[in-house]
Amino acid sequence: MSKDNTELEAQASSGIRRVFERVLATTDRVSYWAIISAMGMMSLLVSAQVFARYALDMSIDSADELSRLFFVWAIFLAIPHGIKSGIHVGIDVLVMRLSKRWRQRLARVTAVFSAVLMIILFWSAAESVGNKWQELMPTIEMTAAVFYIAVLICAGHSFMHLIAQIFKRDS
Repeated sequence: MSKDNTELEAQASSGIRRVFERVLATTDRVSYWAIISAMGMMSLLVSAQVFARYALDMSIDSADELSRLFFVWAIFLAIPHGIKSGIHVGIDVLVMRLSKRWRQRLARVTAVFSAVLMIILFWSAAESVGNKWQELMPTIEMTAAVFYIAVLICAGHSFMHLIAQIFKRDS
């Protein structure tokens, strides 16, 4: 292969990488704002429910269900950010005894297996969304599938971060 073709391939590859990184960064920013919104709405709703119960001697019928929904969305939207940062529960006594090169290799292998898991989770969540779409929540006229949509988004966003880790340049 000539030098010109090699340079073109490198530019195309880096172009794809740049687009992927931009899409991932945009997804992260949208996700951050969605997490903040979900947590804020949950906090406001729970506070309003407490106020209504104790000060007004009444209840907001959908408060429990909606606060649970906001909580689920906040948690599942936050999981990919934990994957991005490597924040997870783990025992690394053995891994830390490996050289940096072997730790990086092991991290990539783990990311590959995790990416496969996210594909399976995405597929399962998509099936669950389809199965639950006709079912409504008890206190509000909204499909019960919205709980599973959060899992679907989590799996897709997590997959993107795992792909980024697999193809990350070693430093």
